[in-house]
Order: sequence, then C-alpha cells, then structure tokens
Amino acid sequence: MKKAKLALENGIVVEGISFGADGEAGGEVVFNTALTGYQEIITDPSYKGQILIFTNPLIGNYGVNYEDVESKSPQIAGLVVYEISKFYSNWRAVGSLEDYLRKHGVVGIADVDTRFLVRQIRDKGAMRGVISTVDLCDQSLIAKAREVPKMSGLDLASSVTTDESFFFNKDDGSKFFVVIYDFGVKLNIMRSLKNLDCDVFVVPANADSDDLLSLNPDGVVLSNGPGDPSALTYAVRNVKKIIGRKPILGICLGHQILALAIGGRTYKMKFGHRGSNHPVKNLISGGIEITSQNHGFAVDPDSMKEKDVEITHISLNDGTVEGMRLKNFPAFSVQYHPEASPGPHDSSYVFKDFVRMIESLKY
Repeated sequence: MKKAKLALENGIVVEGISFGADGEAGGEVVFNTALTGYQEIITDPSYKGQILIFTNPLIGNYGVNYEDVESKSPQIAGLVVYEISKFYSNWRAVGSLEDYLRKHGVVGIADVDTRFLVRQIRDKGAMRGVISTVDLCDQSLIAKAREVPKMSGLDLASSVTTDESFFFNKDDGSKFFVVIYDFGVKLNIMRSLKNLDCDVFVVPANADSDDLLSLNPDGVVLSNGPGDPSALTYAVRNVKKIIGRKPILGICLGHQILALAIGGRTYKMKFGHRGSNHPVKNLISGGIEITSQNHGFAVDPDSMKEKDVEITHISLNDGTVEGMRLKNFPAFSVQYHPEASPGPHDSSYVFKDFVRMIESLKY
C-alpha cells in the first residue's frame, strides 16, 4: 500500500497509509467526535478548507449512498482516520468511502494515531497541515503546512455558495415562502423547511438585500458555512438592511453574521466544536439538548451586553454562546445545527419556531 504523511505547522509529522486520491492537500486540521454520519460530515460545506480527523477509530464500514449527502460532493480538503474499513455493508450502499473520495480527488491518510493528533489540537489549538502521497520529506511538508492560509480572515463562503439563485422546491400550494442566503447551506436545512410547508428559494452569499426584499419572502434564513464570519462584510451589510423588515433565522455561520450585523463581535476558538454530542442548555425552557455542531468561531458574549438581544442557549462544555434572539425584531439564531442529519434531533423544533414566528406576523 502507498505511504502518505501528515505534517502539522508545529513540526509534528506522522506517517501512514494512503487512501482515496493520490496527491497533496493543505488546510486547517480539526477533529470531529461523531460516531456516525461520516458521509454527511465530509459533504458539509462548513468543512471547506479543512483537513478532518475522525476520533471514531473505524470509518467507512457502511460505505456511501446517494441519500446521505449535505452537498453535491465532499467538501473537506483531506481526511485522517485511525482505520479505513476494508469492507462495507449497508442495504443502501452504492460504493466504498475510499472510492468516493478517490472519485472526488480527496486525499486521505490512515493507520495513524488519531488520539495523539487530537490531543495535540486540544492542547495547542487547531493548526494548519498538509497531507501528501507525493512528497514524503518531513521538512518540506512542515514548510508547506506553514504556508497554508490561516483561517482567520478567510472568506470561504464565496467558494461554496451557489452561482445562481434557484428554487429548492416550488409548490404553489405551500403556505410560506422562505429565502435562504447560501453561505454553504446544507441540504437538510432546505429539506427541513420544505417539510414545514415552505417554498425554499436559495440565493448566493453576496445577493443584494434590496433584490432579496423585492421577492417579498415570508422569512429569511442565514445558512451555515465555512471560514471567518468577520470576513463576510458584504453579508453583514445586507443583513443589517433586512433586520426588522423580515423574520430571520441564523444557523451557525448565519448566527455569527447576525451578531455582527447588530454590532457584536466574533472570535476564533481554540479548537472549535465539531461533533454530534455537544450539550447545550436552553435558557428559555431550562432543558438540555444534545446537538450537532461544526464551527471554529463564536460570538463574543461581552459584545452582546449593551445590545437589545437575549442569549437563549449556552454550551455546557465551555459556556460559549449557542443561541440568541433580538428583543425588538423578529430574528433569532443558533450556533448548532438543528437540521442535524443523521442526528441528534433534539433541536429540530428551531425550524418550527421559525415558521410559527413567520405565521404570527403573516396572519
């Protein structure tokens, strides 16, 4: 089997076995703690520009299928696993994960100590890195890792957004008309809204707010996506013009953009939240939700203190802001993923709350 190496910017290099495509890939190295759903995770546009480590030791055992995708193809820059399954078995499977990655040009490395790598990231923070099957020189790879652009200041939403506006579904009998700003939207966000009797229209990340408002939607969704929210100055400008004129739901990156639009701040986290097992406290109901998350930036709670905003959710792991709502306008947002596919589904009520907000203002 062909050798591969992963180098981190701090000088650590590990050797393993190549799987997926041959070649070389650089990006921010992060980890995900989910036990299931690897196909949904690797196709999430929020992972653009990142090399992903799975903490679950065996990946690929149920293959890939046509249904469990969140975008048209894998979005990760590269994949790191302890063991890639040599066999797959599932009644929906149409092929192996390795063949799927090879088809889409994604480089992977297996047979490495992922526990060691995750400890490095937890101790030192997310780092830039390079996976290569063509250059196995340690010093060369370390130098390349240090040349990878830092995530802070990167607008990656523009690289994953749709080129043209489109209807995800159009049904003249639908009760509501919702427009989504596509900063890297996941398919299950669109499915979730469709299932609640919404016509869903998707517009590019840089769509002008006046053009959007001319469509007269019942509500606007600010989607998830990759990169640094503070780099999306055009999105912040547009959202400022929409606040108070249409109901708004922000999800993940959309949550951060909404915070920036009301004058708040965001910051880069040490290693972020990525997984399907993150506990969040709902400060309104007092309940605890287990959530799916994928973000490396967060809203600064101190920047919210003088704003007309209520913090509605917090992380039980580190106390970071996980949700908020504006006091004077119909707008709220969550840092986690309420559309979580394949789960957990503790927070699916978020879409219902959004539709109820729309309904209360429309009728």
